[in-house]
Amino acid sequence: MANVLTPFSIEFARKSGSRGSAPTLVPVPAGGSAVQGRIFVLDVSEAEAANRLWRRETRKVGSGLAYVPPEKIGPNTVVVRRVENFGGVKVVLFTDIAANIEPLTAETLAILAIESVGKAAPGQDGINYLISAKANGIETALSPDCESEILRQSGCADLEEALAKFQDIAQGGGK
Repeated sequence: MANVLTPFSIEFARKSGSRGSAPTLVPVPAGGSAVQGRIFVLDVSEAEAANRLWRRETRKVGSGLAYVPPEKIGPNTVVVRRVENFGGVKVVLFTDIAANIEPLTAETLAILAIESVGKAAPGQDGINYLISAKANGIETALSPDCESEILRQSGCADLEEALAKFQDIAQGGGK
């Protein structure tokens, strides 16, 4: 089911180790924005759905490992949460992991996105992630100002041009 407004706000509030410390989207208790999301309906038990979601989020797909609700939640704990009777679905699961960007400002997000270019695997940097989010209609409270800051720092007209410029710099090319 597409175009379902999230029952929580999200923001580019977490540095992702697998994205060169680029900002990634996570649920936030304050700030952020509710966005249009998608519910994937699976014909499996709730426990198996939680296992699959957790394995996807923790990059353990194919491992057969099972999600075990944590007794203690730390700053890097991936928690599977549930919402009942949402979007016409009896139980909807989503992952929650703590924000870790301080200060959470558009300027900080732009710096992290730019610095991730060249550190992250191709296509996994923060500018690509922002481009992808925008292409999917995701706009948070900070994303427009983050984009503006990336464009200001790059001197470019759009994110694709800025990405190419920062990729060139990361590869030892021009400035």
